[in-house]
Parts: sequence; structure tokens; C-alpha cells
Amino acid sequence: MTTITLLFVTGFILSLTIVVIVLYNIQNHKNKKYKKLLDQLEVEKNIIDSMPIVPELSKVENFIKNEKLEEMYNEWKSRLDGIKKEQIPKLTDMIIDTEYSLSQMDYKTTLYKIAKLEMEIYKVRTNSNFLLTEIKEITLSEEKNRNLITELKKKYRDLHQKFENDKQSYDFVADSIKLQFENIFKTFEAFEQTMESNDFIETNRIINSLQEMIAHMEVVIDEVPTIITTATSIIPKKIEEIQKIYGELKKENYPLDYLNVEYNIEEANNKIDDILKRAKLLNLEDSLFELKVLVDYFDTLFNDFEKEKIEKNNYLELNNNFRKKLDKTNELVNGIFSELDEIAKQYNLTEENIQSLNEINSDLKELNANYKILVEHMHNNTFAYSKLSKEIDILSINLSNLEERLDSNLNILGSMKEDEKRAHEQLDEVKQILKESKAKLREYNLPVIPKSYYIELKEAQDSIKEITKELDKKPIDIDILNTRVDTARDLCLKLYSRTKEMLKTAMFAEMAIVYGNRYRSNIEGLDKNLTVSESLFYEGNYKKSLEISINSLNRIEKGIYDKLLNLYNK
Repeated sequence: MTTITLLFVTGFILSLTIVVIVLYNIQNHKNKKYKKLLDQLEVEKNIIDSMPIVPELSKVENFIKNEKLEEMYNEWKSRLDGIKKEQIPKLTDMIIDTEYSLSQMDYKTTLYKIAKLEMEIYKVRTNSNFLLTEIKEITLSEEKNRNLITELKKKYRDLHQKFENDKQSYDFVADSIKLQFENIFKTFEAFEQTMESNDFIETNRIINSLQEMIAHMEVVIDEVPTIITTATSIIPKKIEEIQKIYGELKKENYPLDYLNVEYNIEEANNKIDDILKRAKLLNLEDSLFELKVLVDYFDTLFNDFEKEKIEKNNYLELNNNFRKKLDKTNELVNGIFSELDEIAKQYNLTEENIQSLNEINSDLKELNANYKILVEHMHNNTFAYSKLSKEIDILSINLSNLEERLDSNLNILGSMKEDEKRAHEQLDEVKQILKESKAKLREYNLPVIPKSYYIELKEAQDSIKEITKELDKKPIDIDILNTRVDTARDLCLKLYSRTKEMLKTAMFAEMAIVYGNRYRSNIEGLDKNLTVSESLFYEGNYKKSLEISINSLNRIEKGIYDKLLNLYNK
């Protein structure tokens, strides 16, 4: 029993010893950790205390020549005294107090005091840095300001020299620019005076002013010649040309009121006057942009005028075609309705057939009324030709739809006479198309006409003969006749298109060869290609000839196709 008790006591003592050792190690670790933090914070305090604020402040004493700087010096000195005599000692006391708590192993209080100490050190360091920065702005300002002024003076001299070298380009603004250069020069003198008196606050204000003045003068020197040229020459010439074209178009009764040309020209002149007045005061804000807007507007007007010319021709052509079709349709419908009773008796028309014809007649009357209104608008110059063209397009579509319905009803009626009459008219049309194709072929002296063209020509001629044969037959098979007419029309139109395309290709090919002759003796390989192109041209293979010549020239002069196309279109 005694042995067991002895072992128990021994184990208890041993465990207690281990616990004591562990607790000691934990406390020792905490002590070292917090001690290290305190040592680091003390170093930071010493770094703040050793900041070169005093030497920098002593430099300021040599600069004091005015009340403002003296006031700043006294304020800085007061703040420095607060740091040295109050804030730094307070940090020292806080460190000592924290060390005492640590020595008492009051770790919770120690940790709290370390946190407060860190915050106070941050506050003092921030105050010290701000103070040192403010002082250095004065102590280092002379060198910095001298460097800035040297750079500004160089810009000033460059701008002044650029102005003097091309003074005539600045026209009536030259005096204002000269006066502004004098103001800048006087501001440089004011800078020297403030530097002499060590008025660093005024010096900074003058430097900022010089930077703004010279930056503005850079804009003035760069933009004024362009503004003057654009406002006094380019735009006035455009206005003069616009007024001339506008007057001519008005005499020709072009409806141009929608463009508001007179009002916009007046507003443009007012804007130019305002820009020039502001330019004289060297106020160039948005001037180039506003002038560009005016230039773009007048360029757009030229395009609008050209568009109206094109649209007029387009409208007159559309109107002529529409009127012809409308007259023919009116004549045809009137003829049908003059004989409708007789036709109804002869062909036993249904109520549906008669109703369909009545609807066509009603729609045709409405179409005539709408066309009459359109013509009145044209004579009254109410709408632009571009709008008139759109309106006539709509009427043409309506007329085409009406013609389709009428044709459908005519087929139902089986009116041989009307179909025969229409066939005769279309025969005349296709003959005219064929005639125009032959006439167009004679416009350009082709070296060779391809055999394929003669084949198409013969097919077109044969198709016209087939129409004549069908018309001569009695009775006439309308389905076959219509097929013959459609075939002839398609063949003649195809021939007409082929003629135009062939002539255009031939002319373009010849133009490319002629254009390429200027490079023929200088560019290796070009002579061979152009010779092949000429050979193909005289063989009648105009498309291949054009392809070879264009490809060859494009290696020498990029975009030659578009260039030749422009020459061709002229």
C-alpha cells in the first residue's frame, strides 16, 4: 500500500512538473513574441523621430522674404514642436507602459496596448510625412520650377518662331496672337520676380497659368491657319458654287424647297462670322469641328443636287413609260366596256366575270385619279423628284398588278381581237428592240463580231418571223401566239443586253490596252501580255482581252480597274 502511494505521489509530482514546464515555455514564447513587436514599434518610433524635418525646415528660414512664407514657416514649426514635444514622448510613454504590462504577464492588456500603440505610431508617422512633404514643396520648388520654366520657354520660343515664319497665314488674328505672346512674355518676367522674392505660392500659380497659356497657344498656332482658310476661302467658294447651281436648278423648276438651302446658307454665314469673331479673341473651342460640319453639309448639298438631277431623269423616264402603259390600259378597258354587253351576250359571261371586270375598271379609275394628283404635285413643285420617283414606282406596281388581272380576265374572255392587237403591238416593240440593238452595234467599230452574236441575232429574227406567221394564220392559236411573242421579246431583250455588254467590254478592253501602252516599254512582261490582249481583242474575245490587260496592269498600278471604270464612265 505504501509503495502504491509512493508511486502515485511521484507521478503527480512528475505531471505537475511537466505542466509547469509547458506553461513556462508558453509564457516565455508569448513574452518573446510581444517583446519583438514592442522592439519593432520602438524602431518605427525612432525612425519617425529621426525624419529630416528639422534640416528641411531650417532651409526654409533662408527663403523667408514675405509674410505668407513666414506664416507657413511658423505653422510648420508649431506642428513640428507638437510632434517632437508631445506626440513622440507620448509614444515613448506608451511603449514603457506596454513593457510594464508585459513584465506583469498581463498578455491581454499588453495586446490591447500594442494595438493602440500601432495606431498612434501610424497617426504620428502620417503627420510627419505630410509635414515633410509640405516643407519639401518649398525647399525643392526652386529647382523644379526652374526646370518647368526652361521647358515652357523652349515651347514659347518654338511657337513664336513658327508664328513669325508664317505670320501671313494668321491674317487678322495675328495682332491678337502677338498680344498674347507679349502677355506670356510678361508672365515669364512675373515668374522671375516671384522667384526673387521667394513667393512660392504665387510662383506655382504663375507656372500653372503659363502652362495653360502655352497649351492654348499651341492650339492657336496649329488651328488658326486652317480655320481662316476654311472660313474665308473654302466654305465661301462652296457657298458661291452652291448658290449658282441652286439658282440654275430653280430656274429649271426643280423642287428643292425641302433642302432649305437659303436658310442654311444664311445660318452657315452667321456661324462663320461667329467663328471668325471668336478666333480674333483666340477662342477656338469647337471651331474646327463646326467648320468641318459646314463643309460636310455643303458637300452633301452637291450630292443632293446631283441626286435630284438623276432622279428627275429617272422620274421623267418612269413617268413616260407609266403614262404610255396607262393610256394603253385605259384604251383597252374602255374598249372592253364599250362592247361588254355584246361580249356578255356572245360569250355568256358569269356574274363573277362581270364583277371582276367592274373591279378592274374601278381600280383603274382610282389609279388615274392618283396619277392626276401626282402630276399636279410635279407641276406645283411640291415634292422632290426623289419622292416623285417613289410615288410613280408605287403607281407602276399598281398598274402592273392591274394589267395582270386584266390579262387574266382577257384570257378568260378569250378575246381574239384584243389578243391579236396586243400581239401586233408587241411585235412592233420587239422589232424596235431589235432595231435598237443593230443601231447600237454600229455605234462602235468592233474589229470582229463573235459568231455567237450572229447566232443570237438570227434566233431573234427568226422569233419575230414566227410571230408574223402566227398572226397570218386563221384562226390564230392565242396560246402559241403568246408563246411566240414572249420568246421573241426575251430573245430580243437578251440580244439588246448582249449588245450593250459586248460594246462596253470591247470599249473597256481597248481603253485598258491604250492605258497600258504607257508602261509597255518599261515593265518586263507587260508587252507580252498586252500583245496577247490585243490579239484576243482583234479576234473578238473582248472579255478575255480585258481580263488579261486588267490583271497585268493591276500588278503595276493597284486599283486600275476602278480608275479605268471612272474614265469610262466620264
